[in-house]
Amino acid sequence: MKAGMQFWSFLLQVATGSLVAVGAALGQAYPTKPVRMIIPFSPGGATDVVVRIVASRLPEVLGQQVVIDNRVGAGGLIGTEIASKSDPDGYTLLATGTPHVIVPNLYKKVPYDVLRDFVPVMQIGSQPYGLTVHPSLNVKSAKELIDLAKQQPGKINYASSGNGGAQHLFQAMFVSMSNIDIVHIPYKGSGPARADLLGGQVKIGCLGIASIIGNHKSGQLRIIAVTSAKRSAELPDIPSIAETVPGYDASLWTGLFAPRGTPAVAINRLHRDVTRLLGMQEVRTAFDRSGTYVAGSDPKAFGEYVKLEFAKWGKVVRDVKLQVN
Repeated sequence: MKAGMQFWSFLLQVATGSLVAVGAALGQAYPTKPVRMIIPFSPGGATDVVVRIVASRLPEVLGQQVVIDNRVGAGGLIGTEIASKSDPDGYTLLATGTPHVIVPNLYKKVPYDVLRDFVPVMQIGSQPYGLTVHPSLNVKSAKELIDLAKQQPGKINYASSGNGGAQHLFQAMFVSMSNIDIVHIPYKGSGPARADLLGGQVKIGCLGIASIIGNHKSGQLRIIAVTSAKRSAELPDIPSIAETVPGYDASLWTGLFAPRGTPAVAINRLHRDVTRLLGMQEVRTAFDRSGTYVAGSDPKAFGEYVKLEFAKWGKVVRDVKLQVN
């Protein structure tokens, strides 16, 4: 009996030693081939631009090529599903943003669990949007907009890039928290929405600051508030919505995830190398030009933030009674 116990103890020690050796070897070897980064949105969009700033420099520190794979459709659902079903070996990443936690709240059935099927790597950026009006609306602040909307319920409209997108939900939360009635006009993309806002066909929009700051400065559009909890460094004279609607806070965050089961050594290496990149002045300058703040975080902190964002946007979706299917 004693000999048997010793035998099984020996096997356990061997097995444990083997696992440690394998983990150490993976940590030393990773990565040994190109890393695919799936972006579930169109090229040139806010998330894509920020991710490519990092991806273009990542091979310098990672030692392997990084391949961008845009998989577009259903507000990010299609690309995210592909990433969730990829091998959890550290060679497939999901680079996504705020819609990652919005979309699962919109659909009755989603082919993945946004909180369980992904391992957070880190947040890399945060971009405030600008609550923007056409000058013909003749309002110069969020308070004036709220007052006007209460005087004319259901008669003012706002544009978005489509049902359930960040532009829609950022404004829907403003409408809900302000207790006003303005009409949502969904477009097929941010380009058409911005064009009609510039033309005055719609009076209100909520877009990334980098895409409209030129129009604001030229007087074609008027940014009356920013969506982040604090004022934007780019527009220090423009108040945040929260200064009029306490508790309001909405930013387009960008972050990296890996499929559940991805080895910790791969997650740690990616986190370390991307953190190094975010500290480089050239990368920070490129982020500034895109209207994005550097927002590095460790995997645990990012995971907790994602949970909070999932709950927050779920409430907004329920409040505005929005569901795609």
